[in-house]
Amino acid sequence: MSANEAGLLRRNALMSAAISGPIDEIVAIVRLVWGVCTAFVRSIVGRRFPAEEFIRQTWYTIKVCTGPSLMVSIPFGVILALQVGVLANEVGATAFTGAGNTLAVVRQAAPMITALMLAGVAGSAICADLGARKIREELDALEVMGVNITERVVLPRAAATVTVSVLLNGVVMFFCIMTTLLVSFVAQNLSPGSYLASVALLARPSDLVLSLVKAALFGVICAAIAAHKGMTAKSGPAGVSDAVTSAVVLNFVALFAANFAISQAFQILVGAAGP
Repeated sequence: MSANEAGLLRRNALMSAAISGPIDEIVAIVRLVWGVCTAFVRSIVGRRFPAEEFIRQTWYTIKVCTGPSLMVSIPFGVILALQVGVLANEVGATAFTGAGNTLAVVRQAAPMITALMLAGVAGSAICADLGARKIREELDALEVMGVNITERVVLPRAAATVTVSVLLNGVVMFFCIMTTLLVSFVAQNLSPGSYLASVALLARPSDLVLSLVKAALFGVICAAIAAHKGMTAKSGPAGVSDAVTSAVVLNFVALFAANFAISQAFQILVGAAGP
């Protein structure tokens, strides 16, 4: 075999590994999501759902995520109100400023703010916890004892993340809308009555359903990626650190991609101007 042929084979092998690696990881994450869903059904039917661990994880996630989410939602609402207000004034649609702000918050801003905070705070905590257990061989010990890792360890954290995601989405939504209303009233001399009237004219219940569905799916994605990265962490503290970094980055990319896909599906199925 010539040197050129050997080099070509090496390049093909490296390319194949570069392609198969991410695909294998996506398949593993999808399998983990399916495993969590089936474990949830089994635990409910068998009356062995880890409620105590679920409550503990839910309370922890609420404590660490609520403050940062509100700290981001308020300045985001200010920026959104100013930008939408200026644009509406330029095109002569000031009366629809409230609808523009509210729809932007409900459809896009609130779910994404919630998801990014969960990925950066709760997701990193899940990954670090499971990664530390992995390198200490605690997960292997549980498997040897016949304990279902997905049901006992991953399920309560995933359920807590989804629950907090839906609840926190509503809180972020409220604070963002109140912030845009206040800024529109103080800085742009827009009356609260006309602001809310435009919201009632254009907003639909399906917008709220879209926001809640996004929040729930984002919670599933965040928990699944963080758990997968934690359970596949390499040995040593450096491996856990790398897993946490990789989980946060991958979560951000996956959440933005999922947001785009869900938004497009919503526009196709429901339509932008439906009743």
